[in-house]
Amino acid sequence: MIGKLTGLVDSFGTDWVVIDVAGVGYHVYCSGKTLEALPARGSVATLFIETQIREDQIRLVGFMSEVEREWFRLLLTVQGVGSKVALAVLGTLNASELASAVALQDKAMIARTPGVGPKVAARIASELKDRAPGITGVDMGVIRLQSELGAKIAPKPASDAVSALVNLGYGQMQASAAVAAAMREAGEGAETARLIRLGLKELAR
Repeated sequence: MIGKLTGLVDSFGTDWVVIDVAGVGYHVYCSGKTLEALPARGSVATLFIETQIREDQIRLVGFMSEVEREWFRLLLTVQGVGSKVALAVLGTLNASELASAVALQDKAMIARTPGVGPKVAARIASELKDRAPGITGVDMGVIRLQSELGAKIAPKPASDAVSALVNLGYGQMQASAAVAAAMREAGEGAETARLIRLGLKELAR
């Protein structure tokens, strides 16, 4: 099972790249965003790999980050979503934008993906909301948030925002720090949805 490749960018196609690792060329399928982010031919690149094994072939799919790969895996669990559609989604929305769309149930944002209609977008939003990576309790995150806010009791919208970010795969400390920064920008009366948006923006920096 191949989990990561580091080598020279050898050649490109419309949806693939060949990575030369010590003289062996690995044919890796990628989203448009990943291909755009790769360096020029002959440069060193690292891709996180999802290895798909079928009866008739072994297929490698590459991503610039582990978070993006995790979202790809999650997208494949949605009914009606295969590798092609999952890569199209990640080629339209980066991991932060997809996380925001799922957290806020923004089906229209997901439906911007070519080939993804309203029904599939709705399934992606609803099915992934409770199956995002890193689902855990948020007690420590809320404690951290209270510390960030100067030992005040964290208001419910803030603790709900921390919970949403943790459910999307961010660490509790990361999530609480991001929400604390969001509250400083938006004010203590901000609603959960706004805190999630600002928190995701903070985490994307």
